[in-house]
Amino acid sequence: MLFERPAPGDLATLVSVRYTGNGRFAGDDADAHRDEFLELVRSADLVSAATVTATRDRPHPRWFVGTGKLAELGRVVGATKSNLVIFNHELTPAQQRNLEERLECRVMTRTELILHIFAERARTHEGHLQVQLAQLAHAQTRLIRGWTHLDRQTGVGGAGGRVAGGRIGGGVQRGAGETQLEMDQRMLGERLRQVRTRLERVRRRRSQSRRRRLRARVPTVALAGYTNAGKSTLFNALTGGEAPTANQLFATLDPTMRRLAVDREEVVVADTVGFIRHLPVTLVEAFKATLEEVAEADLVLHVIDASAPDAQELRAEVVGVLDEIGAAEIPMIEVWNKIDLLESDDPDSPLDDRQVAVSALTGEGLDHLREVLLRELELDTVATEIRVAPSDGRLRSWLYANGEVESESADADGNLTVAVRLKRSRLAAAARPAGALENAAHSRAE
Repeated sequence: MLFERPAPGDLATLVSVRYTGNGRFAGDDADAHRDEFLELVRSADLVSAATVTATRDRPHPRWFVGTGKLAELGRVVGATKSNLVIFNHELTPAQQRNLEERLECRVMTRTELILHIFAERARTHEGHLQVQLAQLAHAQTRLIRGWTHLDRQTGVGGAGGRVAGGRIGGGVQRGAGETQLEMDQRMLGERLRQVRTRLERVRRRRSQSRRRRLRARVPTVALAGYTNAGKSTLFNALTGGEAPTANQLFATLDPTMRRLAVDREEVVVADTVGFIRHLPVTLVEAFKATLEEVAEADLVLHVIDASAPDAQELRAEVVGVLDEIGAAEIPMIEVWNKIDLLESDDPDSPLDDRQVAVSALTGEGLDHLREVLLRELELDTVATEIRVAPSDGRLRSWLYANGEVESESADADGNLTVAVRLKRSRLAAAARPAGALENAAHSRAE
């Protein structure tokens, strides 16, 4: 099921349901999410043949939609010759199976549509592994049909394996008297274990890289935001990188990191996967290694599409995901991007000292953003005077190595007053000789 990806150009009938009343489904407003649903379909290289909408208090237990709407859906599928029906919602395995049997075509959920896009966009080994994990975790909850179709599926985000002879990956054999469902469950469990083990190795390598940056005292800035907010364009504009960009959802999946020189100081900038409304739990779990770059960053740049009519709602969605991955307490700057698309000069938000308006495409506001980076990472310089005792030659040496000494003068007792410009992050060390000596040792090691 999940590994059988639809072909580009397939005709799809889309289904959105708007819930009324005060029940637990009332917040699922199909009208508010319709444009995003259409953009997801377009990003998957599928063609929308028709859209069927409905209004209900709660999902039908067997069909999700009512029997009358199901009959209408069947007529639309026949008239448009659609070979695919996509629901902008989650279905239970039974509902999905019942709909496929009744409509005689494949039925996909919103999560499966997103997983299909991820499988198309993943390029690196880590990206393939993350997509595999998300697919398998989702499929484990809905063993609708046998998994022997895996033997003809290859290259699905790196997923798939040979099952002929009752084996997958050469390590799982069907036992005597085992039912198809039991074998499917065991095959999936084994595959999940293998993928998680390989992703754990990736996570350890990332952790080692972060420790090296920490020892070298290189701060990390992570770009986060709603998909298609312009994160990759901003990443390229700041670093001179070549991360792929496109006006579509999830144009970039694989994390990209590049060093950025800010006032002669090095900063690591990380471009990460974009967020989306109701981000599937399986994706959050699968991309945990990538999202750790956000959770472990020194500063988060929350990139917001200032031209989006629902910018404030999208902003709240991202803040919710950041809280979910443990990044809510990290210092954050809001970067209101795409101001070149605004009819007025001001984005739909009162900008304060933690908000910056930019156009990553034209470069407007980027100089101000760099100044904010200096301030927030305490890389900006501050003029100060440091008193150095005659016996503290190591502190004097450290000041010359880590700052810009403008002058020094001595009093009658031999005490020096050194006028120096220091990075704000090093002021505390300069005020404490022990800390200064520790930093001096780090500077020599570098």
